[in-house]
Amino acid sequence: MSKVEKKKLLVVEDDQGLQSQLRWCFEHYDLLFAEDRAGALAEVRRHEPPVVLQDLGLPPDPEGVDEGFSTLREILAIAPYTKVIVVTGNGDQQNAIRAVALGAYDFYQKPVDTDVLDLIVQRAYQMYELVEQNRRLLSQQRLPLDGIIGRSKRMSDISRLIEKVAPTSATVLLLGETGTGKELLARAIHRLSGRSGNKFVAINCAAIPETLLESELFGYEKGAFTGAAKQTKGKIELADGGTLFLDEIGDMPLALQAKLLRFLQERVLERVGGRQEIPVDVRIVCATHQDVAALIDSGQFRQDLYYRISEIVVNIPPLREREADVVLIAKSFLDRAATIHGKPLIGFTDEAIQAIEEYEWPGNVRELENKTNSAAIIADTKHISAVDLGLRSPDGPHDMALNLRHVRDEAERQALEKALNLADGNISRAADLLGVTRPTLYNLMNKHGISVVE
Repeated sequence: MSKVEKKKLLVVEDDQGLQSQLRWCFEHYDLLFAEDRAGALAEVRRHEPPVVLQDLGLPPDPEGVDEGFSTLREILAIAPYTKVIVVTGNGDQQNAIRAVALGAYDFYQKPVDTDVLDLIVQRAYQMYELVEQNRRLLSQQRLPLDGIIGRSKRMSDISRLIEKVAPTSATVLLLGETGTGKELLARAIHRLSGRSGNKFVAINCAAIPETLLESELFGYEKGAFTGAAKQTKGKIELADGGTLFLDEIGDMPLALQAKLLRFLQERVLERVGGRQEIPVDVRIVCATHQDVAALIDSGQFRQDLYYRISEIVVNIPPLREREADVVLIAKSFLDRAATIHGKPLIGFTDEAIQAIEEYEWPGNVRELENKTNSAAIIADTKHISAVDLGLRSPDGPHDMALNLRHVRDEAERQALEKALNLADGNISRAADLLGVTRPTLYNLMNKHGISVVE
């Protein structure tokens, strides 16, 4: 294998003897060496190695700064997807656990057993490559329902329904609270239909004054009213050959509902002030957050129009009923915000995930997107907190106390949970990851109130 094809491995170690040992152990890698924080950060920026092997016991810099943890933090800030394996002194389990809590992929204790260390490095590369492959697939794959994220059964059922309905000419009514993604589904229907090469035209019936909505929809002739200086096509006519999305149709005035019903029956329209019948071939997709049955009962919506626009009805669940999706959607928004704002954000803290799952999300997906984007802008670390999201008060009881013992306990708890997750609840495997015995791990779990089903 040529040097060009070798995988890059950065070794951050100031011991010349250990450098030589590692050089022999990892001769099948393209090795990079650094002896201090500045050198390590320079190599990371220059070569972007997938895996870093870092001695956590680097000597302090001239100002007394702890080089080991500072180096780890800054490497992950520059390259958040890099897998950092920290090497600690014999019996230094506390710092090893702290390093994992800060984002290290794994740790190994001296004295170095090169065979075991080689296996750990191989596993780190495999994990890095799997993550990279997944990121590439997510970025390249164009899902049928682009922009719709979710693995809950209800959203899976909706996706299958949209895929069946889209190629037909059926009129679709989308029902759901504000912010649930009705327009995204409408665009998916258009994109998966035979009309995708033509226009998708959207109009919000609640956002346009009643006196203007008719001319917006049907267009008008020159001189039809004061200010009508030229003949103008309406939204329906502009969507000829494509799809017209009537958002918030529940807010359409009754008089205009009658005119829309005639168009749906005859498929011809007359512009305001005109006499000529104009044939238009357009697919209609409607949406509303209102209870249409209640509107019909109160005389605010025509029942015959409802039957025309509801050949297929899609009920979109609010975000609070999509428990399996909410964190997944938040992570997708965070990845996009990190790219837009150029920030090395990795994910959410445990507290933030709990807050996301517990919050009711009255504004649904739109509110989640806004909060995540704001949090990405103001966050000071690579993990978004519940405070960043505005779901916890900075002075509330959920903040980490500024007490060293509490800070250490929190880091220890997070490391335990991470190890148990990586080991899928296997106690022996988790103990190996943390470098402790099974009895010690059980004691730590009891201390923090953590339990698993083996």
